[in-house]
Amino acid sequence: MTGSSRPQKRIELVMTTIRERIAARQLTPGARLPSVRRAAGAMGVSVSTVVEAYERLAAEGTIRSRPGSGFYVSAPLAPLALGKLGPRLDREVDPLWVSRQSLEAGDGMLRPGCGWLPADWAPEAALRRALKAAARASAASLADYSEPLGLAPLRGLIARRLGERDIGATPDQILLTGSGTQAIDLVCRFLIEPGDTVLIDDPCYFNFRALLQAHRAHMVGAPMTPNGPDLDIFAKVLAEKQPRLYVTNSAVHNPTGAALSSGAAYRLMTLAEPAGLVIVEDDIFADFETIPTPRLAALDGLRNVIQIGSFSKTLSAAARCGYIAARPDWIDQIADIGLATQFGGPRLSAEIVLTLLKDGGYRRHLEALRVRLADAMTTTIRRLRTLGIEPFLEPRSGMFVWARLPDGADASRIARRCLAEGIVLAPGNAFSLGQTAHDYLRFNVSQSDDPRIYEALGRALRAETPRMRAG
Repeated sequence: MTGSSRPQKRIELVMTTIRERIAARQLTPGARLPSVRRAAGAMGVSVSTVVEAYERLAAEGTIRSRPGSGFYVSAPLAPLALGKLGPRLDREVDPLWVSRQSLEAGDGMLRPGCGWLPADWAPEAALRRALKAAARASAASLADYSEPLGLAPLRGLIARRLGERDIGATPDQILLTGSGTQAIDLVCRFLIEPGDTVLIDDPCYFNFRALLQAHRAHMVGAPMTPNGPDLDIFAKVLAEKQPRLYVTNSAVHNPTGAALSSGAAYRLMTLAEPAGLVIVEDDIFADFETIPTPRLAALDGLRNVIQIGSFSKTLSAAARCGYIAARPDWIDQIADIGLATQFGGPRLSAEIVLTLLKDGGYRRHLEALRVRLADAMTTTIRRLRTLGIEPFLEPRSGMFVWARLPDGADASRIARRCLAEGIVLAPGNAFSLGQTAHDYLRFNVSQSDDPRIYEALGRALRAETPRMRAG
């Protein structure tokens, strides 16, 4: 690089940094930029470099100068781009990478990285009966808005189902939502403000990270173990960071397949209660369980724990219906936010879900589904081990295997190689806040039966080996 080009690169770096801070809403219209001396010290460049960068940004209209006062943001607020929030590390595989690839995949693509069951695993005959029943329902069921909390008979049924897990909730403590994701979004709107600290597992479900980014939360992570979060680090985070919220799957953890042990659940609650920590327990995989796991909502009595669930995994991802169970005063306030953001709940979907859950065939469907998933789990782990891919643990239930690649192979590169062969994988760093899962992949065992997946993985791993040796 020539002497004359180096200063230009530094000026461009300063300009790019300011533009990115504006795009990420760290600097909003009217905000005062750091002084030239302060910016120079923070970025490790000369004062003259910052002066020139500021002058150029002012010339293009991004910022404006106020003599004697400094420089201020003048550009209109850019549309929110989640891809520009958070660390730039491993940007190609961010929290939304798996969602984008899985949802955009055509019929010819294999999707062991996606988070739902194959269509032919759904209770198709029961779904068709429920749709026919919905078509014969009253005009109000087909055309009217739902009541603020959602369809009362379904809320009553959900309350009874929660009671089977020792979670005491009345129908008036349950709010129906358009999905489990919307349930978490409403809770975040209710409980946190931009900049609030939220504790998550590392790794965790990637959409927890995406949602919290959208709410401008400051995320901190606690490493996940086979029995729940590392509670020593959990306690340290509570003491030092004072998070407002903790979001987790306590049963059938996504992506690891871990289950919270009784001892870990009790200790976690003894740490959370004096700290005033609110816990959002996403129990979307509850019906996959074969051995009951302690629920934080049961231990807490829905005082500072909010339980969330949906039926997209066991019934249909197309019939969107989720729920929130919480203490009555919180439910009232969250329902108001729901009215402001969606007005009416998913009445037609709720009618369909109610019909399906009342059908005696649902329990038989679940029993068969658990057996089928257990068989697929055993087969998938065996096939992965033949390639040197070792599971983090052998899950007791659920659909996911969290597995480590041999010799520290890079999961993002493996995923991109397999994507070129028509296979969507879920690389580890999409789930990891600390970006410490570069050599992990999450496999959906229900979508992992095709031998082409393992053939492509083998080729990708062999192609990766020379790179690792060279490194």
